[in-house]
Amino acid sequence: MNIFTRSEFQEPRTRSVSDRPADAAGLKEALRTLGGGVSVITAGDGAERTGATVTSATALSVDPPRMLVSLNRSSSTWPVVERYRHFAVNVIGADHQDVANRFAGVGGLKGAERYVGSEWTRLASGAPILEDAVAAFDCEVEEAIERHSHVILIGRVLSI
Repeated sequence: MNIFTRSEFQEPRTRSVSDRPADAAGLKEALRTLGGGVSVITAGDGAERTGATVTSATALSVDPPRMLVSLNRSSSTWPVVERYRHFAVNVIGADHQDVANRFAGVGGLKGAERYVGSEWTRLASGAPILEDAVAAFDCEVEEAIERHSHVILIGRVLSI
């Protein structure tokens, strides 16, 4: 059964789009327009704490509870996650702009310097958890899949 009458149905509008090659610069430019959640991935302990701001954190499964995160293999965060075998996904809100900037490397802050100015705690895995995060998922690394420039982390959620 057709629910559209002839007058309601319209042909798609044509619009001008550039025909760019599928290269890294083009992909980055296009992905910057994608709206989505922002999270800070944290790992390590003491002076070895570090983290990164990402838009690639999502639930992989709710039963069993698993999170999926993609990290650049050249980032300072990946070796720490690999060493400690844990990470936290700290979902942040609009009032966490300064946290997002620090963990994105704005201002040149690195490692444990990125934690200054916010309150942190730890849950089961030992990964740093932002105390006033919108939500936080404490994970141990179940699997790390290295592909191209990134590593895909599958985290077993220990606590929320």
